[in-house]
Amino acid sequence: MRIFVPADAAAVAVGADDVAAALARELGDGATIVRTGSRGMLWLEPLVEAERDGARFGFGPVALSEVPALVAALAGGADHPSALGLVDELPFLKSQTRLSFARCGVIDPFSVEEYERHGGIAGLRRALAIGPAATISEVRESGLRGRGGAGFPTGIKWQTVADAPGPIKYIVCNADEGDSGTFADRMIMEGDPLAIVEGMAIAGFSVGAGQGYIYIRSEYPHAIDAMNRAIEVARGAKLLGASLLGSDHGFELEVRVGAGAYVCGEETSLLESLEGRRGEVRAKPPLPAHVGLFGRPTVINNVLSLGAVPFILAEGAKTYADYGMGRSRGTMPIQLAGNIRHGGLYETPFGITLGELVMDIGGGTQSGRPVRAVQVGGPLGAYFPPSLFDTPFDYEAFTAAGGLIGHAGVVVFDDSVDMAKMARFAMQFCAVESCGKCTPCRIGSTRGIEVIDRIIAGNEVEANIALLTDLCETMKFGSLCALGGFTPYPVMSALTYFPEDFRKTAKTLEPTR
Repeated sequence: MRIFVPADAAAVAVGADDVAAALARELGDGATIVRTGSRGMLWLEPLVEAERDGARFGFGPVALSEVPALVAALAGGADHPSALGLVDELPFLKSQTRLSFARCGVIDPFSVEEYERHGGIAGLRRALAIGPAATISEVRESGLRGRGGAGFPTGIKWQTVADAPGPIKYIVCNADEGDSGTFADRMIMEGDPLAIVEGMAIAGFSVGAGQGYIYIRSEYPHAIDAMNRAIEVARGAKLLGASLLGSDHGFELEVRVGAGAYVCGEETSLLESLEGRRGEVRAKPPLPAHVGLFGRPTVINNVLSLGAVPFILAEGAKTYADYGMGRSRGTMPIQLAGNIRHGGLYETPFGITLGELVMDIGGGTQSGRPVRAVQVGGPLGAYFPPSLFDTPFDYEAFTAAGGLIGHAGVVVFDDSVDMAKMARFAMQFCAVESCGKCTPCRIGSTRGIEVIDRIIAGNEVEANIALLTDLCETMKFGSLCALGGFTPYPVMSALTYFPEDFRKTAKTLEPTR
């Protein structure tokens, strides 16, 4: 018998390591314990799966005290209170289209044999067979866009770097996942890290880069360890090194750890940090595709963008592009968080509505109270009221509604939330995380806190709302990067859709940090 227990950080945080150790003691030589990534159903963690006749049966959440009863159930077929049945038949999983996360929670993350048996390496093999130009063409025709927030077409970025002159080029994986309510990057790095390695190797081959870097924030120790271990395993299997799978192209990878500055999720600030300097935004042009890391042409892609590449090359651009809607092609791993009953990762083609995600997939609020607001796209994303729940999950549709998809984090709030305080938090977040290079972000966010405090206190409310609106316009169009430029999204959406929260005469103020 094989028993699967996640080693994902979310599962470990609720006792998965202790459950796995207890199962190993109780079962002895009667079973093999396999540590996997998470399936993404975080309300069921620790999720234990037992394999019988090729089918996997789930139990979760499993507390440490329940392990003896679980072992007895496995041995004798007895009932167990946390029994879930066939894991693949659970509605949350069955309704998904898992392309990037197909192996996550299924395989041993560090087994090259299991990775290959479940479709891995096929993408790299095909890329090496068809050549760099055809590889870039496949990525471009797939419609893959940056999954880190900007939504820029990945194939165009790769083509720009491939066309740039110079003997040295780099691939940089942006794993600085700092948005509240997001965890997809961490999950795939811990559950299927070889997919990131393969995606970066394909990118390196296609643009002529021989070196790659994975920039991970220090708050992700499990992901850092997983990627370092995966690099060693990949090197032994010739997925990295001087000769990729026996070809003439070599590619090497290295993990670099950032200190956790939110602004280092912006690509030029990330490059500054990667080069050993303070994380400050660079003015553009030049673009990193022309003058990037160490002054060389550089591809900078998010974890999920690179993680989608092996499937695209293995199955073909058309297969991937057949999913989605409009200019948003393929699937998006959506993270459901906040006050929600079924929080976790849900991968689905673009086009599902926000209401379906929150109410049908997520099950509404955990508190049982009505949903009042949903923030999509991290701490700088807009707040959508239930009246916008028919908005399809699509880059252009969200832009038209005054929001942004970003990294696809969905954070739910019930009707107890105070939206004026949430607007104030957005300004405060910007003030704390600003690199300080540009005035609209550095000074504007601090002035924004002061203006919102006056509104909350009931001082000249209408005049200060007009001032806040003008300030947001200045930040949106005058900031050097998206930190200052996107802060107006949560502020103005809160003001637009929840105006009554800004016109109360007395509130308790949070201290300014």
